Amino acid sequence: MGAVPIVDLREGGPPAHAGQRREQALALRAACLGWLPCGGLLARLADPLARWWLHRSGSPLVGEIDAIARTLGRPGIWLLHGAYAFSCTALADESPEGPVLRRTLDWPFPGLGRLVEVTRQRGEAGEFLSATWPGFAGVLTAVAPGRFAASINQAPMRRRTSVCWLLWLDYVLNALAAFFTSGRPPPEHVLRRAFETCATFEEACRLLARAPVARPVLFLVTGRAAGERVLIERDGDQTRIYRDNTVVANAWRDRSHGWRPRVCGEGTPLENNRRRVTAMAACTGVHPPNLEWATAPVVNAFTRIAVEMCASSGRLVVAGWEATGRVTAITELT
Repeated sequence: MGAVPIVDLREGGPPAHAGQRREQALALRAACLGWLPCGGLLARLADPLARWWLHRSGSPLVGEIDAIARTLGRPGIWLLHGAYAFSCTALADESPEGPVLRRTLDWPFPGLGRLVEVTRQRGEAGEFLSATWPGFAGVLTAVAPGRFAASINQAPMRRRTSVCWLLWLDYVLNALAAFFTSGRPPPEHVLRRAFETCATFEEACRLLARAPVARPVLFLVTGRAAGERVLIERDGDQTRIYRDNTVVANAWRDRSHGWRPRVCGEGTPLENNRRRVTAMAACTGVHPPNLEWATAPVVNAFTRIAVEMCASSGRLVVAGWEATGRVTAITELT
């Protein structure tokens, strides 16, 4: 197994990443679109709509996405930047070296585990390490040494119907609700802004709790000092902040009526989320090396990466997964 590549993007950012790793970026595009029914046709039809929506969102990353799309020269880049279909399990915990954030990211697209990379990026507030993919402009999982670490979990889906066979209608209505909003960037773009502009844990928490976001989202954030752990639930303009029991999957902590938890793996959505949260919570206070905490049911057939981060020490540990298990060496940066 090869190590996860580390790419220096302190000059040039994600557009430079797409240029330096064009073959890998195109492989990522093929992996994602190949999983979708009629993915190539969908890319050609949906790209203009995704571009229109991202321009209206007010995202500061639109110029970068445009540059990435021109560099790669294939349809689907805008569409993939508008996609938001992943599950995760995450825990913020205390350790002797400071708060630690552990997370797995589950995505149905095969190939993402083999293609994961770590980038060194820089903003006005300092540098940060991001577990990401070539050609992707946002941030899902990152640590800023000496400042904070953070990750995104997908929030549950609003249910407007209660009939199982109408679930497809809820997917459509939720997508349309996000599509026709304006002035609300995708959460992964807001998280990148936090890493680029926030000098402290508290600054990052304020930005992530208040900045407009296009979709419901779960942010988990850790700082460098003991007790700096927070779960931020964003549902439209509503924000709920929890500083205890900071473990999360893809459901709201205190309510479920009218919402369907996201799920990757076995079992009903509600049961699956409870099982993953229980398993991850059992790791509290236990800090095995080499990602040994990454086991079933937290890891499942859809798991693509597992990451452990500590802002106090600047440590990031990452490995890629596919349905068959771990497919990269465990790579550690400090």
